[in-house]
Amino acid sequence: MADNQVVRIMIVDDHLVIREGLGALLEPFADLRVVGEAENGEDAVRVCHELQPDVILMDLMMPGMDGLEATRTIRRECEGAQVLALTSFTDDQLVRGVLEAGAVGYLLKNVNASELAAAVRAASRGEFTIDPEANRVLVEAMRHPAPSLQALTGRETEVLELVVHGYSNIEIGRRLDISPHTVKNHLRSIYGKLDVSTRTAAARVALKYDLIDNS
Repeated sequence: MADNQVVRIMIVDDHLVIREGLGALLEPFADLRVVGEAENGEDAVRVCHELQPDVILMDLMMPGMDGLEATRTIRRECEGAQVLALTSFTDDQLVRGVLEAGAVGYLLKNVNASELAAAVRAASRGEFTIDPEANRVLVEAMRHPAPSLQALTGRETEVLELVVHGYSNIEIGRRLDISPHTVKNHLRSIYGKLDVSTRTAAARVALKYDLIDNS
């Protein structure tokens, strides 16, 4: 896109007040124009085909097709549109997921008007913009990689699942037909593999990294 052209923007968010707020933030900038909106991922893909925007401001947590899948689909089907993720969350898996799906940036919704405008312009040129907090989360995730499910034995996974559901050592022993002493040994091994020292911390790690079936 030439420098003197207006950047055509589409806003995707399931909350009307957010879409209106973003539109108001961008309205003062003469080189930026909001040309369309969508309230979920399915609509985003459809509207993208219809309007061919230059940049899409994409919320990630939406009902139905979420922003991650919408980004992946848009980058496959509407190659001319650049996606800039705009969310309230800084989970490292979410950041990595949307960047791997093809987004050229990751911003938090507390961004100010000037920062947002600069990021939109950068996105229109295919340049990356990542919020400092999201970048910090990525760096921390690289320094402390997620525990591997393969590190736990089948029995340890069963014990950890019952810990997450709030069962005591005695109750876990009854359910798995093992002694409380054996449960303690399994927990000691689990703590070591997950680099934690308490049941609560082990449960938190299990849920964060989907180490168990929590359905």
